[in-house]
This record gives sequence, C-alpha cells and structure tokens, in this order.
Amino acid sequence: MRTFRKACAPAGRTPSLLLSLCLTLGFLGALAPSAGAAAPAGQRPAASDHPAKASKSAPRSTEAAERRKDSDRDVRSDASERPPLAATGEPDEPGGARAGARAAAAACNASDFTGRTGAALVAQIKASTVDCVNSLFLLKGNDAKAAFDETQMTTVADALRDLSAAYPGDDSTSAHQIVLYLRAGYYVQWYNPDVVGAYGSKLKSAIEGGLDAFFGSAHSRDVTDANGETLGEAVVLIDSAAENARYLNVVKRLLDGYDSGYDASWYMVNAVNNGYTVLWRGHQNSDFPPAVQADPSVLDTLRSFASRNAALLGGDHGFLVSNAGRELGRFLQYPALLAKVRPLVKSLLDQSSITGRTAALWVGLAEMTDSYDQANCSYYGTCDLADRLKAAVLTVDRTCSPSIRILAQALTADQLTTACTSLKGQDAYFHNVVRDGGAVADDNNTTIDVVVFHSSGDYQTYAGTIFGISTDNGGMYLEGDPAAAGNQPRFIAYEAEWVRPDFQIWNLNHEYTHYLDGRFDMAGDFEAGMTTPTVWWVEGFAEYVSYSYRNVEYTDALARAGQHTYALSTLFDTTYDNADQTRIYDWGYLAVRYMLQSHRADLDAVLAEYRAGDWDGARTILKTTIGTRYDADFDAWLTACDGGDCGAPATPTAPECTGTDTRQLGRGCGRSNVSATAGNYAYFYLYVPAGTTSLTVTAGGGTGDADLYYNGTGWATTGSYTAKSTGSGNAGTLTVSNPPAGYNYVSLYGQQSFGGVSVSTSY
Repeated sequence: MRTFRKACAPAGRTPSLLLSLCLTLGFLGALAPSAGAAAPAGQRPAASDHPAKASKSAPRSTEAAERRKDSDRDVRSDASERPPLAATGEPDEPGGARAGARAAAAACNASDFTGRTGAALVAQIKASTVDCVNSLFLLKGNDAKAAFDETQMTTVADALRDLSAAYPGDDSTSAHQIVLYLRAGYYVQWYNPDVVGAYGSKLKSAIEGGLDAFFGSAHSRDVTDANGETLGEAVVLIDSAAENARYLNVVKRLLDGYDSGYDASWYMVNAVNNGYTVLWRGHQNSDFPPAVQADPSVLDTLRSFASRNAALLGGDHGFLVSNAGRELGRFLQYPALLAKVRPLVKSLLDQSSITGRTAALWVGLAEMTDSYDQANCSYYGTCDLADRLKAAVLTVDRTCSPSIRILAQALTADQLTTACTSLKGQDAYFHNVVRDGGAVADDNNTTIDVVVFHSSGDYQTYAGTIFGISTDNGGMYLEGDPAAAGNQPRFIAYEAEWVRPDFQIWNLNHEYTHYLDGRFDMAGDFEAGMTTPTVWWVEGFAEYVSYSYRNVEYTDALARAGQHTYALSTLFDTTYDNADQTRIYDWGYLAVRYMLQSHRADLDAVLAEYRAGDWDGARTILKTTIGTRYDADFDAWLTACDGGDCGAPATPTAPECTGTDTRQLGRGCGRSNVSATAGNYAYFYLYVPAGTTSLTVTAGGGTGDADLYYNGTGWATTGSYTAKSTGSGNAGTLTVSNPPAGYNYVSLYGQQSFGGVSVSTSY
C-alpha cells in the first residue's frame, strides 16, 4: 500500500459503500464512516471484512482500526453535508458494491419493495431477510425513489414506533429489518437527493417517534446477543437520521450501563462502541455543539467510563476505553467547553502513559490536545507530541546498507539481521525483473527508512500521530517528492504478531517494492503516476515481487483465476477509486504475472513510458496497441491457472557473462544451466573493484537442491565461507557489505544433485 504512492482512497467528502480501499486491516467493519473523517476504532468486522489474502490483511482483534488524524478530517457543519453510514459487508467489485448485497439481491428483488406502499411495504420488509434488506443500500434511479421517498420512509418509521411498543428484545418481530431499511433509505437519499427527493419535517417527526419508542422499550436494555444486534443498528440509525443531539441520553445510557456482563456479547459491545459514532459524527451537525454546551453531562460520562474501565486497556475491549478518551478530547475544539473538558482530559492523561498497556488511551487523548488545544500543551504534558512518541517508541536503529535504515520498536539483533538480509537481497531480484537502466530522472530518494512497530496494535496506536497517516491498513509507503532536496522516503510497517513465535514483518517486501518501483520505474511523485490508471502495475507488481522473491505461491490470487471476473483490458483500467481489494491486489498480480510471462516486450514498452513520465504514451500502448488483443489468451491462461498450471513465474535472469572461463562472474551478469552432483560443487569467482559498498549474489531456478556459499578470500566451501544461503531448493540471495577489493568467490554445493540453476552477481 502506498501513500504519496498509496493504496488508500484520499480523504474527502464522499465515502464508498464500505471504504473498500482502506480495508486492509479490516477498517471499521460493518459501520464504516466517510473517508475524510476520524472514526471510532475497534468495531469488529464481519467475517468478510478482512480479506483472506495473505499479503494485505492481518488477522485482527476488535481493537482494530485507528483513526485518521483530526487535521485530516473534513468537518462539516450541517447534517446535509455528510452521508449516513453504509451497509454491512465488504465491497468486492468496482464501485464498492458488496458481495453480500449481490448475493442477497439474487434472492429478493427491488420490486418487492418498490411496488408496495403502506402496510404492504411494512409486511414485505418484515418478511424479508436481513441480507435482502441490506442489498437495498445499492438502489439507484427510480427504484431508489420508489423505495425511499419521504412517504415510504415515514411509513416505515411509524412501523418502528408501533412495533417498539412490544419489542421483545430479539428479531422475532423483525425490528432489525425495519431499522436497517430506514438506514438504507437515509444512505441512498443522501447520494441521490435529486432522484429520491428531500426529507422534511414529516419524516423527522416520524423517525423521532420511532427512535423514542425503541429506546424507551424495556427490552432495548437487554444485555443479550439477540437485542444487541438490533440495538447496534438502531444506534447507527440515530446518526443516519442526524438526530445525534436528541439522543445524547442514549449514548450516556450505553456507557453508564456497560459492565463485564457485556463482554460475553460482541453485539452489545458493538452497540456501546456505536455510541461513539453518534458523538464523533455529531460534531458535523449544527445542533450538536449547542446541545452539549447546554447539558455537558456526556463529558463526565466519557471521563467516568474511561476511568472506571481502565483495566480493559491492553485487552480485547480496550478500544472502548481509548475511544472514550478520544471522544472526550474532541470537545476541546469548543471554547465554551474548554474549562469543563481540560481537567477531565488531564485527569485521564495522568492515569495513563505514553507506552505500555495504557498507551492507546494516552496517545488518543494527546492527539486531541495536539489538534485542538496545542497552545496549552504544557498543561497536558503533550508538547512536541510526534517527536516525543518517536523517541519513546522507535528506540531501535540499524543501518542495513548505505541505502536502507531500519527504525523499530522492539526488533532483536537476529530479527534485524533477517529483515536486512531480505531487503538487501531484494534489490538484485527487482532489477533483474524490471531490467531498468537506473533511477528515473530527478529521483533523489537514494535512501529509505523502514519503520517497524512491534504489532498491528502498536502501529494503530502510534503511527498515525507520529507520521500523520491513516492506520486502517497493512502498512504504508510514503514517497514524498523525490525531486525535493532533503526528502526522506519511508515505509511504515509492523510485526505480524499473529504468526508468533515465527517472525514476520507484515508486507515488508511488498512495501519495499513500492520504494524500488517508484525510484526506478515511475517518474515523478505519486500524483504524477496516477494521472492515468497505473494501479494494475503499481500494486500488482508489488504483490508479484513480494511472492516470487520469497518463493511463496500466491494461492488467494490463483484461486480467483477460475472466476474469470475481469478481462485483461479491464484490469488496465483499475484505479484506487473504481476497484476493491481483490481487483487491486489479486487481479493486479494476475495481470502482471501474465504480462511478464507472456508479453514481455509489450510490458517493457509500457515501462519505458512510465520511466519517462509519458503516462499517455503508456496508456496508448495498453488500451490501443494492446487493447483487447490478449483478452482471449488471458482468459485461457486463467483457465489453465485454475487447473494448477499457470506456468513458471518469470524468473529474473541476468545477461550471460561473456568471459571464456565459465566460472567467471561479473557485474550484472550470470551463468545459467549450472549443475553438480550431490556432495559436489560448482565454483565461481569475480573481480570486485575497490570502493564497492555492496555485492549481491543470487541463485535460483532449475531442479534439485543447491546451497549458495560466498568467501572473500578463497574458494567458498561448506567449511570455508563468510556468508551462505541454505535451505530446500535452489533459490538463495546473499548481500555482502563492503566486499574486499580483488577476487571474490562463490559456489553452489549440492545437497542433492541439481541442474539448470542460474547464478548471478551485481554490485
């Protein structure tokens, strides 16, 4: 994922149905807000809400998505200026349409609702499944109007009032479907106001009556899954209807009522957490700040909740506490409330600390003081916040090579060596794949900072405040302006805590590919590269290198091949705005792999235009010179892939060395078809000039099992070496820093007989 070569949709007013492009960590689950605002963290995703793909989405606890910094928020002053929250589910097709909604749509028709009014409409909603009603978030045009005009919505709001009188605390009377239908209506009308028509006082009166009745019913207080599922939707409906100010009492009730009994029901925990959404988005409504100023008791409720439940921090439900702190701190933006809010925020800061179990609360509060009351930072102890956090958290500093530096939270010496070796070895692999001629013009990004947090939770706690990024993702590459003096590119990642005791930095090789690709293939900065659709290459190639370099099969992408979802010519049109995770990453990988294996000359021509910054020229090759010409062959290749025969990935090969001694290697060349029997060696040597800072040796391909050895002073053997790469198969890379001037030595040792192996060197 790239920022300023990035894969998240830019901040702004219009949300997708579920913010698919920022779902790489499972973003906000069923209740995603608009893209340009900071959201309550920790809403648990549905099963489909974090994709199964290995390189992009991490298994995730309920303390999931951190918020975008408030300085990035697009704050609106009136409810009509921001959309209601979206439907439940994950988008997985262009434009954000959800797989669940499409499946449900096959089982129910829009006409089931658009052709009915009054009691017949209500009866149809009650008789439908939740998934069926959920599909109505996608309605457009005449269907949207027929389903959701003010008369229809008023009818359904009145039905909520009527059924709430005897609400039994479960869905036996279809309260869930009624609430969800109303949410869908507000959502569709916001996006299609000219078609659906305006909502006025008639609906406002009806929805207030419906919500009053529901929250007034005794069973709406039941602490059960059965009630929590509908209750959580009803809390979101408060915001959909822009009734945030009116129902502050409901938010207080949820927070005051929470105790350990809620923890057994995720739906009840989610309902409590949805109360923070009512507060967070309430700031965008003109009637909300005056309501809190008139009755600021919700501020005491937030402070009390965070203090009373501080023991939750560091656990599965700790996000409830950190969200309480953030929402309290957000009220620092109002001068009339400063005298009230400041001491409450200060008291919670004093109860928490910058690191350790309570850090999520401290950092969230500190970020709000930095956004809204920075002039008084000394009062809170939050001055120079980003620098303080960086100094306190990123305490490990290792220079891997003249171009790579790692800043980490908790990597051991062995882990640092592993990461450095992987990064340094990737350089030669990358260059052999893309066959570049050096850095693109005016690219001065000669070094990269690799920032590694200790876990996804630490990334979500700290990275947003330190680096000003969104952390609802699997990592970010920040390129900046490569032509600017002093620009420092970096990518920000974290350890994959869910694979421990194994060690893995999530998306390490994917993000490093973005750095290399931006420097050697893509002219200018991120915005320049996005003037035409290049995402198929940018993300697909990063996936390709990440998997092929590590010699790992991308099973999730290959499983998509049999679905034949996209033509190759369609994939050339992929953007971050018109595509979901699956199209961007899985299908991007398939398109790049196919082009590398089957049409290398065409791909080289495209890359030549990318390197020159001739985006229109590259686009002409893709859409006119190639056009649909390869669509049928791509489709046939997908069929073969689905049958288990995708062909061998395009193994990067250096040009053959030309020296008459077949043992002689050289700069940027190699020897192919190398073989030896078990227990024997294939020996090589090369001359390295003085002043060489890094030597990379790469082996791969062929059959059998060969180990790679290096020695700087004499023939390399299993008993005389200074570096080695062993393990099953023939793939191996060694990167030697500051090799000695003069002859250096390399060998392949046969653990088993091997043949057809290639070995190359670069420096």
